[in-house]
Amino acid sequence: MIDLLNWLPDELQKLSDEGLFRRRREVKPIGEGRVLIDGREAWDFASNDYLGLANDPRVIAAAAEGLRSHGVGAKASPLVSGRTDLHVTLERVLARFEGTEAAILFPTGMAANVGTVAALAGAGDAVFCDRWNHASLVDGCRLSGARLRVYRHDELHGLQLSLARESARRKFLVTDSVFSMDGDLAPLPELCEIAEKHEMTIILDEAHGTGVFGERGRGVAELLNVEDRIGVRIGTLSKSIGSLGGFVTGSQILIDFLWNKARTQIYSTSLPPALCAAATASLEIIQSESSRRDRLHTLCRLFRDQLASVGVVPFPGSVGPIVPIVLQEPQAAMKVAERLLEHGFLVGAIRPPTVPRGTSRLRVTLHSNLPEEIVTNLAAKIGELIPLFRSI
Repeated sequence: MIDLLNWLPDELQKLSDEGLFRRRREVKPIGEGRVLIDGREAWDFASNDYLGLANDPRVIAAAAEGLRSHGVGAKASPLVSGRTDLHVTLERVLARFEGTEAAILFPTGMAANVGTVAALAGAGDAVFCDRWNHASLVDGCRLSGARLRVYRHDELHGLQLSLARESARRKFLVTDSVFSMDGDLAPLPELCEIAEKHEMTIILDEAHGTGVFGERGRGVAELLNVEDRIGVRIGTLSKSIGSLGGFVTGSQILIDFLWNKARTQIYSTSLPPALCAAATASLEIIQSESSRRDRLHTLCRLFRDQLASVGVVPFPGSVGPIVPIVLQEPQAAMKVAERLLEHGFLVGAIRPPTVPRGTSRLRVTLHSNLPEEIVTNLAAKIGELIPLFRSI
């Protein structure tokens, strides 16, 4: 047979030569903020489990009880027979937590973003998508069939000029609340003013905001006091909540519409019921133990202060647990990450196409159960290593 995929080795070699090849690694959590990665023990500064709930005994116990009572898989789409009492409970808890009428679950955060944007927007509409949005939001905008307009949240004049010329039937403004690779926040009050002026619906993804920001942990919209000005709020269960899945909260009419129109929800098997039980337990902890969030922000300030003391400047505007340190070239980011791992720190090395060329970086993520001494030690080690590799 003719090998029609014989071009793949050359493509993989090209990725390797450019420092862009992704190697598959095995990571095993071992508790207290540590992991085994390919058999080597390290402190975890790469995951998004910001509040340390994925391994909380209460969350594990809830998942175990869900397994005993409901089995492993949901067995069907939620519209057929896959929406169990545990799914119903989680949706109600999410709606109460977010202060909205209703909520709907998706199998992943990506499915929530893609499915929601593509369901709401269509031909004859326009979607205004931030340049630095997560890929799932961008994909949802593209799949919607609406006219795609790209803007930058650090340069809103261009957005307003574009809107002045727009004559679409419906207009949607699509944005992350926390930009996952830069760690900065969307200027939501300004975006709300623009949206209201031009009769736009805002679709907001709080993936990295939920549990982290706001007095009650509801995200950046709560922090900036604009929750009632956001039409569609999307979140994930897989970061601060420590489980798996995505969700949308809003009016009952919005949720009923997505139940009937969001293809990534209609044509996917439901979340495993046990993970719904785990997420419900996590949300109860988030609401009752604000000290986790307080400690997380204490560690964030400590880490940035320690970086400053060794002359390292994170990405401008970054706040909270995402701390990007730009090294420009992918080889430099990989080398520093490898050396950090040798010293017992697992840190993500982010390269194109996830970030633009020339902006490869370390992406340090903090979580609330890390010891202060370890956070300080990581900052010191980064200060030692970066001058050795920045010029690569």
